[in-house]
Amino acid sequence: MTRTKPVTGQRTTRQRSAIAQMLTETDDFLSAQQLHEQLVARGDSIGLTTVYRNLQALVDAGQVDAIWDGSGETRYRHCSDGHHHHLVCRDCGTTVEIQADPVEKWAAKVADAHGFRDIAHTVEIFGTCGACTSSTQG
Repeated sequence: MTRTKPVTGQRTTRQRSAIAQMLTETDDFLSAQQLHEQLVARGDSIGLTTVYRNLQALVDAGQVDAIWDGSGETRYRHCSDGHHHHLVCRDCGTTVEIQADPVEKWAAKVADAHGFRDIAHTVEIFGTCGACTSSTQG
């Protein structure tokens, strides 16, 4: 069983542990509703509001990645270590974590030029992955 570190300043609850465990069991980004459905299907007693609240706490603690998928929904996935960005396929949802040193340098330069400090940013690049491109051209 994969263990997650406690969210700073908060106790780890049974529900938070169940959510974190479910996210470590998949490489996919899942919506709060999908997570809730999967947790209930495996027998966990948990409300949708509790899922949302705990996902936000896990995001705030840097344990979970959150991306807006362009359709108005946020999707969540267990985080790899360190700051990173994502390539996301619009068709199948495949997501690739990428390092983007030029983006980091650009963000720091722009922030500095405008007197901003303690900056944070996220970058998601949406497109069509190679497998989906091949299947539509075949």
